[in-house]
Amino acid sequence: MRNAHLSLIALTGCALAVTACGREDLQRNFGLIREAPDEFVVTTQPPLSVPPDFTLRPPAPGAPRPQQQTATAAAESALVPQAALTQPASSPTGAGSPGQEALIAAAGPPAPPNIRREVDAEAAKEASDTSLTDRLMFWKSPPPPGVVVDPQKEAERLRENAALGRSPETGDTPVVKSKPKTIFDALF
Repeated sequence: MRNAHLSLIALTGCALAVTACGREDLQRNFGLIREAPDEFVVTTQPPLSVPPDFTLRPPAPGAPRPQQQTATAAAESALVPQAALTQPASSPTGAGSPGQEALIAAAGPPAPPNIRREVDAEAAKEASDTSLTDRLMFWKSPPPPGVVVDPQKEAERLRENAALGRSPETGDTPVVKSKPKTIFDALF
């Protein structure tokens, strides 16, 4: 019995000693605290692929992969997509790769330099500048343009033309006449 009490006291003492060492460190060591990775340090590796031409020289051991970008260059190409189509400064000829040239040729002629101004001017013509006062005073929209065809009378006219062997265009198309507006209709 005495050994059981001693082992219980020793176990309690060990538990207190472990918890006295630092609660947060203990929780981190046992995986009870979740730590998110630093999003600025996480990078992705481009996938491995088999080259289409097997006569390529193997890369030198320890040399950087040619398709791998630095984190700065990857962030710049994500933030400024136009920079992806520009030529790198290290290119001796200044011309793009055949793939880039084909892509630019397939895209068609370049946009005029003042395209943004033209688009903004057209959008300004389309947008209606109505102030709050105009919207309050003229809150009722005008009726839609055009006429409404009376479907029953039009079907009757077409049946009559078909029975008599006449063209469907023969005769006047019946329209729905709008009733005259009263003062109450004008207000609401």
